[in-house]
Amino acid sequence: MILVVGDIIVDEFVMGDVSRISPEAPVPVVNVESIDRRLGGSANVIRNLHALSQNSAMFGMVGDDEPGQWVHQQLTELDADNSGVLTKYNQRPTAVKTRIIARHQQVVRYDREWTDPAQPETQNEIEKRILETLSTANAVILSDYGKGLLTPDFLKRLIPHLDGKIIAVDPKPEHTDAYKHATLITPNLSEAAAMANMHAINEDSHVESIARALHQKLDLTYALVTRSERGMTLFDGDKCHHIPTAARDVFDVTGAGDTVIATFTTCLARGDDPLKAAQTANLAAGVVVGKVGTATATWDEIAAHST
Repeated sequence: MILVVGDIIVDEFVMGDVSRISPEAPVPVVNVESIDRRLGGSANVIRNLHALSQNSAMFGMVGDDEPGQWVHQQLTELDADNSGVLTKYNQRPTAVKTRIIARHQQVVRYDREWTDPAQPETQNEIEKRILETLSTANAVILSDYGKGLLTPDFLKRLIPHLDGKIIAVDPKPEHTDAYKHATLITPNLSEAAAMANMHAINEDSHVESIARALHQKLDLTYALVTRSERGMTLFDGDKCHHIPTAARDVFDVTGAGDTVIATFTTCLARGDDPLKAAQTANLAAGVVVGKVGTATATWDEIAAHST
């Protein structure tokens, strides 16, 4: 079992085509052909774990609204334990991000969300439910989208309770110090550079310096930095491994970080060595960026992508 703790978001995709410019303003007119809704944010990690046939449990919060009800329904359909997803009555709405996409290109995105820190009683209840479930888990993913649940105080209180488990963090730079003593982090290059107070230069030697700095600063076991078209860099505490990109076509990078942390953590949890786990996560990322919207990669797709 892998537990996922973090900010739940609903991703909406309005798909269509563009053939003219609006007479009202210099903007494209999108002729809507379909509307799709998917679990996003931390809940997209659950989708990725499900695609990998990995048992999971989600911990977070949604609003007392239709999107919040939909989140519970979707998690149930994915066979994910969602008893740790609290419904906040008359307090904060479920976060929804709506993307308008035409010809595989995002035209605009608009967000409906409340990012104020979660109330202490909400965090206390979620922590209680995590600890009640912890004995069934061998890994915990802290998926920090900066939407109010994983505050620094909450992270600093929670991480020590997870000792003995794989603690994987998809970080936000503003919370850097709160991730100390995690097992691993999976930032992209710009996030990693900000966390290490260094420039985001996409050169092997420079990224290696960033990964080493984060490893030491946060007392990690592994630092995995994603580097877009340059692939990934893994520092395992001894040496750096630079892994070339596995992407063949890039249509949409939305949610690729969720795929990376889900795959890397799943591989580590089943006993893979860190380099093999990172290489597999790299292949999985190559699969999902070739799809539109928040996507997932199955073991069969990953295997096919390696050939």
